[in-house]
Amino acid sequence: MKSNWDGVMPAVFTWLKESKSGTLEIDFDTTQKQAAGILKAQGKGGSRMSGLVGSGTLGENSYLSTQQRLSLLKSLSEVAKECNVPLISGASAETKEELAKIIEGLVTVGVDTVMVMPPKTKTVPSETKMYEYYEHAEATANNVGVTMMPYNNPDAAGYHSLSTNLLLRLSVLPKVTALKISTIDVSIIETLMLENKDLKVLAGVDTVTVHAGLAGACGGITGVGNIFPKASVTMQEYVLNGEWTEANKISQALNSISYLDAQPLLLEYLKLAMGIHHNDIAGGLRTFGKKLTKQQIDDVRARYLLAKERLEALDLTS
Repeated sequence: MKSNWDGVMPAVFTWLKESKSGTLEIDFDTTQKQAAGILKAQGKGGSRMSGLVGSGTLGENSYLSTQQRLSLLKSLSEVAKECNVPLISGASAETKEELAKIIEGLVTVGVDTVMVMPPKTKTVPSETKMYEYYEHAEATANNVGVTMMPYNNPDAAGYHSLSTNLLLRLSVLPKVTALKISTIDVSIIETLMLENKDLKVLAGVDTVTVHAGLAGACGGITGVGNIFPKASVTMQEYVLNGEWTEANKISQALNSISYLDAQPLLLEYLKLAMGIHHNDIAGGLRTFGKKLTKQQIDDVRARYLLAKERLEALDLTS
C-alpha cells in the first residue's frame, strides 16, 4: 500500500472486556468498531485520517504478549484495508537481531509500516551502533516488503533524542518513508527540514500539531484524534493549507485535552476521555495500565467537557 503521510493518523486504543473468569481480555469487536468510526470521520474540507496506528502506547502495547499483539494487529489490518489506509505499528528490541524477528512477525499480520524505536539498552548506544541497528531494520523491512519509520521518542527510549545527523542519515535509506518525532521541541523538525525540504516528518505529540506544521511537519500521529476526529482532521487540513489562524483556533479549543497526550499517564487519561465521550466510563477505565484516582478521573472529565464545549462552538464534534 502506498502511504500518504500528508495528514493525521490515530494511534487507536485497544478496548478490553472482562472474561468469564473476571480477567481482562482484548475486545476485538469494539476495537475494530471504534477504529473504523475514527477512520471514516471527515474534516470540514472532506479529508479523512491517512493511516491507522495499532498496538502503540495508547493500544496497551507495554502490557500485551507477543501473541496478543499480533492477534490485535491482524484484526486492525481488516479495518485498515476496508478504509484503504496503511496499518502502522511500532517495534523495539535490545538487539538488531531481535528487532528483525519482530519486524518479520509484524508483516505476517498485515502491518505496512514499522515505526522503529531506539534500542532498549541500559546504556546509550554509540552513534555507529545506533545506525547499524536501524540499518539492519531497514534491510529487514526491505526483505519482507514493508516500509520503515524511525521513531524519535527520548522519553520512551529512556535516553536523549536521536541526533539530527543520525535522523538525516536514516531518512535516505530506501525503505524509510517518514520520520516520527515525539517531542515538544519542534526545532528538531525545523532543523531536519532545513537540511532536506523533501523529508516527510510526523509529529507525535498533540500539543504541538500547529507548531510542528509551521516547522515543516507534513502530518502527525494523534491520540486526541480518537476522541474528536473531525476536529483533528480539520486542524490538519488548515495546517497543510497554511491557514494558521484557523488551525490555531482548533488547537486552542483542544488545548485542555491535548495536554493529556503529553503526560506519563497518557494511555489511562485519554482512554478514559474516550470512554466518557462514548458514555462508557467503565470501558474507558478498563486498562492493563495504572488505576486512576478520583481526582484524576474528575480532572480528565473536566478537561474533556471543556474541549467538547469549545469544539461544539466551532461545529467540530460530530
